[in-house]
Amino acid sequence: MSITKKDVEHVANLARLELSDAEKEQFGDQLNAILKYADKLNELNTDGIEPTSHVLPLANVMRADTVKPSWPIEKVLLNAPEEEDGQFKVPPVLE
Repeated sequence: MSITKKDVEHVANLARLELSDAEKEQFGDQLNAILKYADKLNELNTDGIEPTSHVLPLANVMRADTVKPSWPIEKVLLNAPEEEDGQFKVPPVLE
């Protein structure tokens, strides 16, 4: 498979790009080089190789969840601009 000048013009049109003839030629050559490299990968023997979603194994690095006492409500509400019945009072979101 190779990219023609017409293919480059089509993609440029879809992307709303105006390309000169020299740019069309340049991008066509670059895209063909990419496809040539991708074809080279098809030569690899992948029999017996399991598909992977990541090259390296993934692991979450998280600390252990420990129970700690919370702050007293009076101390927390010191930062509240307004409070009502031991809760933060905020403007209504829906009317």
